Amino acid sequence: MECTARTSFLRGTLRALLAAMLLVFGIHAHAGGGAAVLQGEVLVKLRTTGALAALLDRHQLSVLDQFGARPIYRLKVPGQASVKETIAALRQEPEVLLAEPNVVHASPEARKNVVWAIGKAQAYTRQWAPAVMRLSEAHHLSTGFGVRVAVLDTGVVRSHPALAGRLLPGFDFVDYDSDPSEEGSEADVAFGHGTHVTALVAMVAPGANIMPVRILDAGGRGNAWVLAEAMLYAVDPDGDPSTDDGAHVINLSLGSASRTRILDTVAQLVTCAVPDVAIPANDLSDPGYDGDEKRCSEFSGAVIVAAAGNDASDSMREYPAAEGAYGLLAVAASSPNSRLATFTNYGSWVHLAAPGDGITSAVPGGSYGTWSGTSMAAPLVAGTVALVRGFDRAMNPVAVARRVVRRAAGLCGTNLRQVDAAAALLVRLPADAVCP
Repeated sequence: MECTARTSFLRGTLRALLAAMLLVFGIHAHAGGGAAVLQGEVLVKLRTTGALAALLDRHQLSVLDQFGARPIYRLKVPGQASVKETIAALRQEPEVLLAEPNVVHASPEARKNVVWAIGKAQAYTRQWAPAVMRLSEAHHLSTGFGVRVAVLDTGVVRSHPALAGRLLPGFDFVDYDSDPSEEGSEADVAFGHGTHVTALVAMVAPGANIMPVRILDAGGRGNAWVLAEAMLYAVDPDGDPSTDDGAHVINLSLGSASRTRILDTVAQLVTCAVPDVAIPANDLSDPGYDGDEKRCSEFSGAVIVAAAGNDASDSMREYPAAEGAYGLLAVAASSPNSRLATFTNYGSWVHLAAPGDGITSAVPGGSYGTWSGTSMAAPLVAGTVALVRGFDRAMNPVAVARRVVRRAAGLCGTNLRQVDAAAALLVRLPADAVCP
């Protein structure tokens, strides 16, 4: 009984400490354990840009940011006004298609951390993942040459030997400058996360160019608005939809427990999906979307690859992985024993698995470290997608995603299948794992 009471006390103390930390960062959590959100902010999608002025006046809101020329806004709620009540009122407005809080996103490992251990360069090239993915066979057919992969994460250490000559300029949406370098120290829970993820893409697709986009701080925190901005930047870095400079693949080793419907729209724009016009929220008739229409008419959209999360659950959903968007792949983690990793999410919304348990990759300081998580699995799939896109440029995002899923290999004890890079490039199906 004493032990139970002490445990309850410690849990209560930790909850209070976490709540205090979140408030320090301008963040609060929904009652009932939902995802944390930024205080005093609302994200809205309007039918037209012309509806904004009257809306601001009626609800005493101010504009923090606009999503390019599109009628999508980040708004400031005045004073101590309730975000929840403001959203409820906005949803009654006929010109408001979507209204929601600005949800906090984080790397799965920042929320359920598995600390990396220092390894060696040989462990990076000789680890178990390349063998089960059959990378040596795949590289005879494609290295992903000419394909651009955007990694939206904590940034990258450009000087790391594993990334030499592989990186495009990129952008930092945390400090809002052109230097997406990792910042912080080993005391920060997510320091090195982006470098680790980026080097895994580099290992799988050695011919691809990688675009680092920093959207998470060293604590692994970001928010839905910054994620949306960064995704659109990734597919159109120079802001000119007529130039071919955007990513063909976007890796998201991050997420939130709450769905963000603004990101549904962004995913449609990024993947060049044809929206279901019967759904009012899919209205893209405003001239602010003309640039997206032009870009999608000239170039194929990007495949989005997202980590499924580390809650060891078949019911908890990680977003944006669970968005169900066109051309998006939700990725679980597998182990060397040909089974799902014990920590991975694995619900029916997850598309496939990739090695994610004990994965070695680059870390700051020119070193190599071993980390576990769905964040490690996702870039292995993103790299595989880059191989497929380099092999067949005519395939659209959904065709690429389907090919990678349908040519995956069977795992033991689950209906989920594990990515097989060679099979994704060949006409024959891979052999399933030999199970006891």
